[in-house]
Amino acid sequence: MVRIHAASLNYGNLVLLKGEPFLARFAFGLLKPKYTIPGGDIAGRVEAVGKDVKQFQPGQDVFGDLSCCGWGGFAEYVAVPESALALKPEKITYEEAAAVPMAAVTALQGLRDKGKIQAGQKVLINGASGGVGTFAVQLANFFGADVTGVCSTRNLEILQSIGADHVIDYTKMNFTETGKKYDLILAVNGNYPITAYKRSLNDNGTFIHVGGSSTQ
Repeated sequence: MVRIHAASLNYGNLVLLKGEPFLARFAFGLLKPKYTIPGGDIAGRVEAVGKDVKQFQPGQDVFGDLSCCGWGGFAEYVAVPESALALKPEKITYEEAAAVPMAAVTALQGLRDKGKIQAGQKVLINGASGGVGTFAVQLANFFGADVTGVCSTRNLEILQSIGADHVIDYTKMNFTETGKKYDLILAVNGNYPITAYKRSLNDNGTFIHVGGSSTQ
């Protein structure tokens, strides 16, 4: 049993609430929400544990993703399996920890697990100023890549402050038409067709699509 101190919003929460796109209703409820309490990413303190729990004790600070175990994060308390939680680092706040699970893990899986990112590669993050994107910029920088972030004018300074080596303002420039090519592109939105992304990839480059419209 976790007492929730902070919870974060992701696109999946909106899909659950609105039932859009329609295909999502087959997972979240055809005529009404299947899960009465939404909320996936949480951070809080363990209040009580069952007899079979091995990893946590009451009083420990934790964070986690409840999307695979019934949701329920938008509440004061939630009962979850221990596999959905991890200990919260002492140096970050509840709010910071609650922002990590869905967005940061998505970015990590896209870059490291699927993209096989390597030091020295030229990596482009499209949609770099959102939740997944900001984590992706920092992770790509950590892995030693040359990082280009694509965002709107108001977010240029944010991307520079978190480690982007180059920043493209999509309101002024279309990166798919510059002639520059990248070893790895992580697309956190679907506002360009696959053919456009392909023009911006090196011959053996990798494209990872983690968000936005799949119709592109």
